[in-house]
Amino acid sequence: MQDTAYRLGRGECWLAVRGPELVGSVTVAAPYLLPEGYPAPVGVGSFWQLAVDPQCRGTGLGQRLLALAEERIAALGSSQAVIDTSAEAVDLVGWYRRRGYAPVGSWRWGVTNYESVVLLKELTPGRRGR
Repeated sequence: MQDTAYRLGRGECWLAVRGPELVGSVTVAAPYLLPEGYPAPVGVGSFWQLAVDPQCRGTGLGQRLLALAEERIAALGSSQAVIDTSAEAVDLVGWYRRRGYAPVGSWRWGVTNYESVVLLKELTPGRRGR
């Protein structure tokens, strides 16, 4: 819980609710403070903790949260979005690649036991994320 609170404090947290239920979230920051050596250009935006309740998967909610994140990154002044996820999450990496994200390197966070693939996307101002 402490880690989640820390992450939420580093950006804008957007929540998706259905009635009284929380069904999705994403946290956005632009520019994103990159750790030294991280394989992305200075000034990029990022998002993390993009999550969708398993009961809402396949409804397009993830795509809508992704589009929101990209729109907010662009509105905050960044023309690129960078993310990273476990290199072993092949399906998730494929999902991002189908939406225009390209691998630009790898990264190992000190708090994980896996290597992450770093993905970058050029954002088009005024256009919904695709």
